[in-house]
Amino acid sequence: MQPNSERRKVIRDCVTLGAAVGASGLSFGAVSVAAGLSTLQACVLSLLVFSGGSQFALVGVLGAGGSAATGIAGASLLGSRNMLYAVRLATLLRVPRSRRVVAAQLTIDETTAMAITAPEGLGNTAFWVTGVTVFTTWNLATLLGALGAAVFDTNAIGLDAAVGAAFLALLVPQIRDWSGGRIAIAGALIAAAAVPVTPAGVPVILAALAIVPAVLRR
Repeated sequence: MQPNSERRKVIRDCVTLGAAVGASGLSFGAVSVAAGLSTLQACVLSLLVFSGGSQFALVGVLGAGGSAATGIAGASLLGSRNMLYAVRLATLLRVPRSRRVVAAQLTIDETTAMAITAPEGLGNTAFWVTGVTVFTTWNLATLLGALGAAVFDTNAIGLDAAVGAAFLALLVPQIRDWSGGRIAIAGALIAAAAVPVTPAGVPVILAALAIVPAVLRR
């Protein structure tokens, strides 16, 4: 059994991260309306898809004049990474059969990262607290962003940087030696090089290639 103080710290960290990431839904709501979607369509996307990279990819294609089929194909490709997360989490979490559909919906970048980095025995707590917080704030922020699309510029107040900042905060404590530092730097360089030539979300996937040399050496 983990001390109550450690459990409270995990919950506090998960709520803080979840709220910060969820707030970036303001940007999605505003971008969706600018791309031609209605407020209802933007909210349904956040409710059912619930994957920021996939959602931004879809509205990006639609906003650029692309077809719905092309947008859905790109969004599906980006969303496929969540299946890999599920494989990893299946060995870490104890999810009752009755909750597996909900757990699948909440399996995203942030919940996976918090569950994996949580102290032993608190992975379930980290997963569910992060998932519920992100889901709630993301959907509420989507509605507010869609309604206020003509009133404010969400990028101007820095919400578009919330996800990147959150992952940086998760990454830094995990770099304990120069070997980990080299992998992190290589991943950043790969992602930066891919940004101009790949759809949104793909650079993050390609950044995982930085681990290949280390795996081969071992």
